[in-house]
Amino acid sequence: MKISEVAEILEAVVLTGGQMLDEEVHSACGSDMMSDVLAFVKDQGVLLTGLINVQVIRTLLMMDMNCVVFVRGKVPPEGIVEFAEESGVAVLQTKLPMFEACGRLYSRGLGRGDMKTEGNAHE
Repeated sequence: MKISEVAEILEAVVLTGGQMLDEEVHSACGSDMMSDVLAFVKDQGVLLTGLINVQVIRTLLMMDMNCVVFVRGKVPPEGIVEFAEESGVAVLQTKLPMFEACGRLYSRGLGRGDMKTEGNAHE
């Protein structure tokens, strides 16, 4: 799925990364806890979160992810958007709650990809 399709499905506004809209993503995850993303997520393309701080962008970079969607109408501060743009990360913003946003993407074929399962009590 292309990032442009993610934006369309989620009725999202593209805050930065417009040049990346034709890039493919194959999976997604939703979390407000970056420690969980670092511990359990692997091979993801899109992160959906309501957390709006610079650690989100740093986590994406560590995990080789290229797109973040801020959910629940959260608007990141300008500094975060600028850092994302400098780092080559697409930033989208949607009014949808995380549960609905994840459900819409999943129902349109965007899966969760590979997750580390060792020690993961959520599996």
